[in-house]
Amino acid sequence: MKKTHMHRQVGILASAQALFQTVSVLVMTIGALAGAQLTHRADMATLPIASMFLGTALAMFPASSFMANAGRRAGFVLGAALGVTGGMVAAAGIWFGSLALLALGTFLVGTYQAFAQFYRFAASEVADESLRPKAISLVLAGGIVAALLGPALARFGGQWIGPQYFGSFVLLTVVAVLGLGVLLFLDMPATEPPAAALDKGRPWARIVLQPTYLVALFGAVTGYGVMILAMTATPLAMLHHHHPLATAATVIQLHVMGMFLPSFFTGALISRLGAAWVMLLGVMLLALHVLTTWSGTGFNAFASALVLLGVGWNFLFIGGTALLTTTYSPAEKSRAQATNDMAIFAVGLTCSFGAGGLLDVFGWQVLNALLLPWLGLAGLMIVWRLVAENRTRTLPQG
Repeated sequence: MKKTHMHRQVGILASAQALFQTVSVLVMTIGALAGAQLTHRADMATLPIASMFLGTALAMFPASSFMANAGRRAGFVLGAALGVTGGMVAAAGIWFGSLALLALGTFLVGTYQAFAQFYRFAASEVADESLRPKAISLVLAGGIVAALLGPALARFGGQWIGPQYFGSFVLLTVVAVLGLGVLLFLDMPATEPPAAALDKGRPWARIVLQPTYLVALFGAVTGYGVMILAMTATPLAMLHHHHPLATAATVIQLHVMGMFLPSFFTGALISRLGAAWVMLLGVMLLALHVLTTWSGTGFNAFASALVLLGVGWNFLFIGGTALLTTTYSPAEKSRAQATNDMAIFAVGLTCSFGAGGLLDVFGWQVLNALLLPWLGLAGLMIVWRLVAENRTRTLPQG
């Protein structure tokens, strides 16, 4: 593939990522707040966010299967269309005061998210091997736009028209329409090389039970689960500590900047240090996030903790993705990628749904402290991987 064409496709995927991530961040910013105004139960306030992750988890394998047959472009366009529909349904839920309808809308947004999770894998498929980590990280860097737009649109739309947050979901719909339009220009190569058409690869169990696959999967799951639990709880925790919506939206903006701004150099860092070392740095940063939450409940404490949360997620998620791409062949990619992302979003679903109840029972600081054993286990797995890599390099050849 010519470099100019490759760069163009990566640029299109980065633009699509920016628009999709804006939709996702918008839901994460006001989903729990919109849910809270439609129910008096603290444990149900995060239902709209949990529904988004449920939609993602359930749609992951169907999305992968659809794209294996119809191609990446067709799948990505279908996903964006589902996002448009979800935005309209969610807006209707706000208009009619129905938590169930709002949750159905965010569920459909979640199916959009399922297709969009493959943007980074699509980038790895259009890029040369030497540029693969950089392509993955550049696509995820599209989320920097989302860091600025998502919370801003959520905040502006909250009081724009109609009932509170109705305008936010109208704007979500518009962004999804733009994402669909961008994807129409995507030109992906054939989903499977003709020479490999008869190669079905290894059985599913042999793929996912590889030690390297499991380390990559658990690292990405940890990064996503920890990030979603803390991020979902943040707006509710800040309102509980008497911060206004505008301040909470600013903290979410800083958090999402932390998630995606490092993507400009994460790929280069992986090429220099290796994916496992970058993942270990991610675990350390997430542990620092937990320690920072203990420093207080003022704006600076929330902002600093959430920035560390974002950067830690970036290192673990991109590092895990880069490591994962070394564990499967082209014929195996559909099953390997879908299993990875379904696991990530199943954990994300659990964490997002549990965030409201855990916050209500334990409070902000104890909730974060509960994450330390999880991070410790992830760190031990990555260290084991690094030791195994070192032993392989030092074994005598021949």
